Amino acid sequence: MSMATYEMETRIAGGSARLVQPHPDPGLKACVVLVTPTTYGRHDPRLRTELESAVGRVIYNTTGRPLTSQELQALLPECHGYIAGLDQIDRAALDKAQHLKVIARYGVGVDNVDLAAARERGIVVTNTPHANAVSVAELTVGLMLALARSIPELNARTRAGEWPRTMGVTLQGKTVGLIGLGAVGREVAARLRCFDCILLAHDPFVGEAVAAALGVQLLSLDEIVSRADFLSLHLPLLPETTGMVNRQFLSRMKPGAYLINTARGELVDEGALVEALENGHLRGAALDCLQTEPPDVHSPLLALPQVIATPHCGAHTDGAADAMGWMALRDCLAVLRGEPPVYPVEFEVKGEA
Repeated sequence: MSMATYEMETRIAGGSARLVQPHPDPGLKACVVLVTPTTYGRHDPRLRTELESAVGRVIYNTTGRPLTSQELQALLPECHGYIAGLDQIDRAALDKAQHLKVIARYGVGVDNVDLAAARERGIVVTNTPHANAVSVAELTVGLMLALARSIPELNARTRAGEWPRTMGVTLQGKTVGLIGLGAVGREVAARLRCFDCILLAHDPFVGEAVAAALGVQLLSLDEIVSRADFLSLHLPLLPETTGMVNRQFLSRMKPGAYLINTARGELVDEGALVEALENGHLRGAALDCLQTEPPDVHSPLLALPQVIATPHCGAHTDGAADAMGWMALRDCLAVLRGEPPVYPVEFEVKGEA
């Protein structure tokens, strides 16, 4: 069946889509597909019914969390397709995947996938670019507001019977630095224009015209770090970005600034961040991703009252989940039919959340 038989309807905000299969493909009925994202089909049950009607059997993740390599090693031997969340898809797991043809990432980042091992085995890897950009951007702005107005702290204290008079910070007139002006960074910039912020960004792959259209000034990384009142990370996880927010980086940040990370936890040296917060150099941090997920409940970082932590939920909205689901489903079935996917991942590149 050609891709011409498929129809994709997508809302501009990455909302929903519909996959139309006029004629079932008998060849797919011999296929087993593993689905591990816990939000797959939660808001649009057609995602599950379309997949279940197309293939022979679907195995769903019922643990409520990403799967470990050991768990995948037990499941992948019988699978031909794999719609993947943030599971530990390492070489050991792929060594067991004798029949696997495609890993369709339900999301953008592929840093949890051993791309070299997949390439060696001829396994196609796909992802869902831009599907969650709006949702992650909205969370980013929400976290900025929560930091600026101490919303979690004031909520807790009010519920405890206090009536605090804490002085907040306005976003108006403040300098917001965006490190990375890709899909998410651009959506953040578009929303922050309404707050009358001064928008700065660093991204060597974005031209002046694109930045100017967003009302953003492109500067060097050092200039962004030293000038931003709110510094927000929107970077892919690469060898050169892993741990880049280290002690030296944090020391260059403006005293009293806030750090927001909705990209990848491995970008930040958490020990150095704890020091910068404890000594008062930084006023606060909001993190939707951490080095270890879920984190140790006794983590020194989570013990700090000026830290807001959320459970890597940037893409956990109805719109993002539906868009990611349909994009992953379409490419998974395409590869199983022997057709090229729409969003193949280049094996040398790893994307952001």
